[in-house]
Amino acid sequence: MSTTTAENVRAPSARLLLLEARAAYEFALAPLRLRGLHRRLPAGDGHALIVVPGFGAGDAATAPLRRVLRALNYAAYGWGLGVNLGMRPTIKDSLNARLAELHERHGPVSLIGWSLGGVFVRELARHHPQRVRRVFTLGSPINLRPDANNMMAMFRLVNAGRPVNLDLDGFLRRITPPPVPCTAIYTREDGIVAWPCCLEPETDHTENVEVRGSHMGLPCNPQVIRAIAERLARP
Repeated sequence: MSTTTAENVRAPSARLLLLEARAAYEFALAPLRLRGLHRRLPAGDGHALIVVPGFGAGDAATAPLRRVLRALNYAAYGWGLGVNLGMRPTIKDSLNARLAELHERHGPVSLIGWSLGGVFVRELARHHPQRVRRVFTLGSPINLRPDANNMMAMFRLVNAGRPVNLDLDGFLRRITPPPVPCTAIYTREDGIVAWPCCLEPETDHTENVEVRGSHMGLPCNPQVIRAIAERLARP
């Protein structure tokens, strides 16, 4: 049995990338698939959550997830910063301020990040662990190598075709999880990020949860929402 390493992991195949088109179907069916889901999940304790969207997406994409979490009695917030086009100093400052504000009002905050948003929330927790209760990443490129994905073309487009600085040394430092409970949710059918790159390293405060479905449909995937709700309800 072969072991996936940084040297042999590759971006998802063209077939998996094409299968991402089903996310439109997954989102279209979300109102039906998620109807009444909260009644079958453990109720929350009212603490605050921040949900950060993936690259090229905004809060509308994570609305299905936040609606169910609110129905479970959590104070679920979007990131409120428009479309995620990558980290900028203003984005970092705004996320830090939002976390500080919600921590002051609600106590420790749980963070949920989809795709690139998961990279953001892990770093937020790394720098402010005293304000963070738990971290969830959904199909996020957090391990092995930063270029084993099909997002690089989109990054180049946003950056007017200029080469993307991968900052390999910085990426390798960020593989170590922050000092709070971390759950990485991934799908082997991911057409955007190579699924081995979405896994947390094994430690006493990390876990990896596999679901079925597309990368783009993770924020409206009932299996994802169930996994999050069950862990949020833990003491």
